[in-house]
Amino acid sequence: MFLIDFILHIDAHIASLVTQFGPWTYLILFAIIFIETGVVIMPFLPGDSLLFAAGAVAATSAGIAAGLNHWVFMVLFFIAAVAGDSLNFWIGRTGGYRLVKHPVIGRFIKENHIREAEGFFEKHGAMAIIIGRYMPIVRTFVPFVAGISQFPFVHFLRNTVIAAFSWSFIATGAGYMFGNIPFVKRHFSVIIIGIALVTLLPTIIGVIRSLVINHRTKKIDQSKK
Repeated sequence: MFLIDFILHIDAHIASLVTQFGPWTYLILFAIIFIETGVVIMPFLPGDSLLFAAGAVAATSAGIAAGLNHWVFMVLFFIAAVAGDSLNFWIGRTGGYRLVKHPVIGRFIKENHIREAEGFFEKHGAMAIIIGRYMPIVRTFVPFVAGISQFPFVHFLRNTVIAAFSWSFIATGAGYMFGNIPFVKRHFSVIIIGIALVTLLPTIIGVIRSLVINHRTKKIDQSKK
């Protein structure tokens, strides 16, 4: 319940962090993005919404008084995303399916998420690294799958740099420019849900499509018996 509340009211929680920790807020938010991106068992941590909210808070009087700057946030989130993706890649390269099958770690890694990321990676190839950056959950598993598939790290790093750069600057910049508009502030929770739905839409469509295909396949198999 705390995680849901944190995501839906992330602007208020970040403002609280600013009040309590001041400039240390940079490090705390950097760590959240790094873990969400780099630790394969943590795909549920906020990503897009956190960047948007951080940009919005940086534009407030409290953020300015604490010395927070949206440009610094952009750079830190970019570094966190690239470092996290790289760590995740090497976890997949060295651990692979042994982690998925591990009796303890495997409880936190949903195999269906891995399968979805594999299908996404097979369909889009190297572009999956860039597209997946904008899709919650998928962005955590695409680097892991890329590592498992023995995708060349140099090519992976090039694409993840492009993805992380655009993601951090667009999401944080949008929060800085629009996050403190009165209408946006009044309906912040609804907008955060909207951001989540939009970014999750390709995944939802993929799941529905997979369910429909599986249902049709079962009907065809049953008719043949």
